[in-house]
This record gives sequence, structure tokens and C-alpha cells, in this order.
Amino acid sequence: MSKNNQVIIFDTTLRDGEQSPGASMTRDEKLRIAKQLEKMRVDVIEAGFAIASPGDFESVKAIAEAVTESTVCSLSRALDADIDRAGEALKNAASGRIHTFIATSPIHMKYKLQMEPDQVVEQAVYAVKRAHNLISDVEFSLEDASRSDLDFMCRIIEKVIDAGARTINIPDTVGYAIPEEFGYTIGQLLQRIPNADKAIFSVHCHNDLGLAVANSLAAVTAGARQVECTINGLGERAGNASLEEIVMAIRTRKDRLNLETGIDTTQIVPASRLVSSVTGFPVQPNKAIVGANAFAHESGIHQDGVLKHRETYEIMTAQDVGWNTNRMVMGKHSGRNAFRSRLVELGTTFKSDLELNNAFARFKELADKKHEIFDEDLIALVSDTQAADAYEKYKLSSLNVTSQTGEVPVAQVSLVVDGNEHKAQSEGGGPVDAALKAIEKIVNSESSLELYSVNAITSGTDSQGEVTVRLEKAGRIVNGVGADTDIIIASAKAYVHALNLMDANIQKAHPQV
Repeated sequence: MSKNNQVIIFDTTLRDGEQSPGASMTRDEKLRIAKQLEKMRVDVIEAGFAIASPGDFESVKAIAEAVTESTVCSLSRALDADIDRAGEALKNAASGRIHTFIATSPIHMKYKLQMEPDQVVEQAVYAVKRAHNLISDVEFSLEDASRSDLDFMCRIIEKVIDAGARTINIPDTVGYAIPEEFGYTIGQLLQRIPNADKAIFSVHCHNDLGLAVANSLAAVTAGARQVECTINGLGERAGNASLEEIVMAIRTRKDRLNLETGIDTTQIVPASRLVSSVTGFPVQPNKAIVGANAFAHESGIHQDGVLKHRETYEIMTAQDVGWNTNRMVMGKHSGRNAFRSRLVELGTTFKSDLELNNAFARFKELADKKHEIFDEDLIALVSDTQAADAYEKYKLSSLNVTSQTGEVPVAQVSLVVDGNEHKAQSEGGGPVDAALKAIEKIVNSESSLELYSVNAITSGTDSQGEVTVRLEKAGRIVNGVGADTDIIIASAKAYVHALNLMDANIQKAHPQV
């Protein structure tokens, strides 16, 4: 594969994706996703924003030490403290990168930075030089590039390349660009900047107008050779360019684009499911590539065509992206070693025998309820176990719900709070409503329910239901996740998990604050 047609895949699920409200991840969850991204052969993993919080620093550091096949990157503003913190987090990386940025659009320079253009150029050059003194691989981003002056971009990019930047990122930070315009901008930068051949040009597109993937493809057609994207299109506001859509568009339309990536596409669906399970953000059924309906055919005309010749209605195979692959059915007769081995293959390792035993015990409980246990069940089970093993002020002890036709549902709940058992009863508009109201009678959290979502993990009436509960209190948002074959119990677990996260008061600073 030549350098000219190789597109570098830069995944920012763990940084920009985590900036989605409620999507914050723990260090261990980030590690699990990072190992899956490495398995998928992602070129660059942006592990976080090292200075944002102690937790983010530890996550970047842990991923830098654990990942050896991908470059591990940390974001930093063009500030001394940011750059130094990123360098410290990456010092043990087999391959590390500092990604520093500053805003370049007139509106950002005037109102956010309150700096003159000359000052911005000076700060950018200084930041790149400082980063280059710590690590050889430096990327520079022009925040809000799609609303920046083209002549000014040419000027600042030429200077930062001379200062040592080897990747230049052109972000459509607010999702403002349209493909023709964005492709033209990339083409002009490559033509007009004298030293453009000394750097790889990258793009980072947001999806505010639903054009992130289209803009990214227009950019690579014009000569960009790195795309920054996320699993499931996760990210701030309307999200980022979706990794799976970028990769499969390049692969499927190689005849037109004449480009390639190094991604193992069979790992796309496992990565999608893992990110969905960890963040509690379900994938919509009609989502391209990874949605449950992406390779489903209901129309009789379509079914007939596919049966006669698959390519009549399918432009790629389901197996290409990981559907129906790595499928291992486990059950109540499976042993601890098989359980652990399969989870290692799925990117999960256990820190101790106690953690393994807790997860295995839950597996056995699930196996008694559910005849066949699939990979998706295992991923959800581990997420549920980690949630239960984390900080626990509140613990669900028992739940009894009575619901029948013509009667108001009633829930009786027993909750352990700081080691003491409390009981409450409540009516509700439905069994879930009654259960959550009974819990709230005990905890009196004063939080508001922003989201309640149920997602079937696998098919069949014995499928586990994965419930996501989003709570908000005083501007702070947390996502609780719970899984069970009983939706009402899963809902109570998710609510209790969210309450524990809220009580733990784990703060995550927004990287641009």
C-alpha cells in the first residue's frame, strides 16, 4: 500500500466522543475500547485530553502503556501546561503524539481568544515547538477552520510545519461546511502552501448538518490523507464523522476513490457494540453499517433479488464488517476458563481473581435464565458487573412489582444505603415508573430524569434488555446502565447506577473550558 493512497484512520471516540453529554467513561472502560481499536488496527487513538482532569490523565497514561500497535495521542491547547501534561502522559508510549490546537476563525479569535491574528500565529508556532521538544510526532489543528480565512490558514500552516508539525488538521468544528466547499479548501491549502509536502493533511468533521462523512470524503478526494472520526459517530452535539461509514465507503468505492485504509473491518461491529454498551448510547436500527437493519431485507422485491444474487441489493457483505463473525454461544455448562478466554478475545481483561469471580457468578445466573449467551450478552454483563463493583452508596437489594390489567402498578423496593437497608412502596403509571418512584422515595436525589432508553441486546424473547437512564442535577449529567432479562429490574439497576455516579461526584472538565 503506497503512502499516496493510504488514508490514516484517527479515532477520537475516547476524546471527542466522550464529550457527548453523559458519555464519560472510566479508565478501565477506556482501556477496553482502546484495546478493541488496536485490534481493529486503527492507526491513531486519541486517548483523551490529559490536562482536563486527573482521570483523563490516568486514562491517557494507561492506554499509552497498554497499546503497542497504534499511535496513542493526547489533545492539548496551545498552552504550556497542556502540552507538558500531554507529554508526561505519553512518555511511556511505544508510539505517541501530541495534538495541539488553537482557533483561527475571526469569530473565535475575536470573542473567545481575544487575540490578534499575529498573536495566534506566534502562539501556534511556540506550542508546536514546545510539543516537538517532548515528542517527535506533533499534530496541529486550526479550530473552526471551515470558517477561517484561507490566506490566514495558509500563513499559519506554513509556519507550524516549519516549527515541526507533521500532521495538519483542518476541522469543520461546528459542522458548517458543505462537501464541494470543503474539498476546494483542502485542495487550495495543498497547492498554495510551499511546504505542504512535509506534512499529512487531516480533517475532523462534525455532523451538525448531517454532512460529516460527505465532507470527510470530499477532503480525502482533494488530497487529505488522515480522517478523524469516531465509532458510531459519537461526539459533541450531533456527533462526528462515523468511522465505520468512512472506512466502508473507502473500501466499497475503491473504484472511484482509489484509496485504502489498514482497518480490519471484521472488528467494526464488535467495536460498535462495545462503545454502545459502555456509553449507554444505543445504535439506531437504521444506522449505516452497524445498525440492526443495515443488512436486513423486508421488501419482497428486495428479498427475491438478494436470494437470486446478493449484490442486487447489497453493496458489501455483513461478514465484512463483523456481523455473524466471532459468534460463540456459551451456556450454563461453560467453564470459568472459557468465559475468561472469550472476554479476553472481546477486549476485556480482569484486574483480579475477585473481579473475574464476580463476573463469572453473574454469567452463571444469566445462563440459568437464558438458554444461549452471545458475545453481546457478555459485553453487557461485564459492563453491568463493573457498574455494580464500582463506588456503591446505593445497592438494589430486592424489587417486587405488581402490574395487572385495570389496576395501578405498585412497586416495593428494598435498597441498601451506606450498609443500611431501607424499604419503600410506590404506585406509578407503569411498572417501571412505580419502581423508580419507590427508589426515589428512599434516596430523594432531587435529580431530573432526562432520558430513559431500552435496547434489546440480542434477538428472542429471552434477550437481555439494556436500559440507559440519564439523570441531571445542577447542570451535571450522568448515564446509568443496567442489564437483565427482566426489563423492570434492568431499569432499577440503571437508575441505581446513575444515582451512584451522581453521588460519587466524579467531575470531568470540558476540554475547551
